[in-house]
Amino acid sequence: MSPAPLTLYLDGYLAWLRNEKHYSELTAENYARDLRRLFELCSNTPLNDLKTHHIRRFIAQLHSTGLGGRSLARMLSAWRGFFNYLLRDHGFTDNPCVGLRAPKSEKALPQALSPDEATRLVDFAADTTEALRDKAMFELLYSSGLRLAELVGLDPQQLELGAGEVRVTGKGSKTRIVPLGSFAISALQAWLTVRGQLANSDEIALFVGKRGKRITPRVVQLRIKQWGFKQGISSNVHPHLLRHSFATHVLQSSGDLRAVQEMLGHASISTTQVYTHLDFQYLSKIYDAAHPRAKRKP
Repeated sequence: MSPAPLTLYLDGYLAWLRNEKHYSELTAENYARDLRRLFELCSNTPLNDLKTHHIRRFIAQLHSTGLGGRSLARMLSAWRGFFNYLLRDHGFTDNPCVGLRAPKSEKALPQALSPDEATRLVDFAADTTEALRDKAMFELLYSSGLRLAELVGLDPQQLELGAGEVRVTGKGSKTRIVPLGSFAISALQAWLTVRGQLANSDEIALFVGKRGKRITPRVVQLRIKQWGFKQGISSNVHPHLLRHSFATHVLQSSGDLRAVQEMLGHASISTTQVYTHLDFQYLSKIYDAAHPRAKRKP
């Protein structure tokens, strides 16, 4: 199959994800990356000639390069959805991904900063317009546990600073109200006073980049990594690390799993329960350090 039809199919599918499924731009980009990997793997084999054994071989090839079970499962899901789209809109007769499962891999617990590290990351002197924006973004990520796509998608009218709340549109276009901490409120107020210095006159986004348009996820990722280095954080700092840290620290303080689930916007509490394991790890460290007989040999 020539490159032109592949591009046509891909563009059509991504448009459907954005317009019909209301997926964020970041999610659509992730799907596009997974599908381009499929196009590379199938090489000269037309999409409508792919069979289950082809897909099984592709998954095995990717697994042999070190790609984990979760990444492969996500990729297989993207391929399966793409073929369903081709069945419905382009006359394809077979979905070669149906019935296939990715190999299992050990579940890795999400990483989280310590409370001191998280505070150090967000507590810096903001003496430029960009620094004020960055501080507001990082405080908001840590204060409210937002996803990266939720952060960059915010508009000012979603903030209720007087009430200490932010209205967030999450996965599946589901809306939730999340509380704002006092430090986040102060940082947001400081940013809003200078936002006009960066934002184009017709831009409605809360956070903007150098060109005055809505900030991109990639810029947020780069900025938080730079600040992490400046603040002496040894961990690999990324936006989702602040979401993990938010959930872990709230759970450590409150023990209220349901409240954390609601604030994170998890559809299932089983997704939130991973943070109970992090909490146990934290308690185990405290025990080992504090209990006089924790590590002594009999």
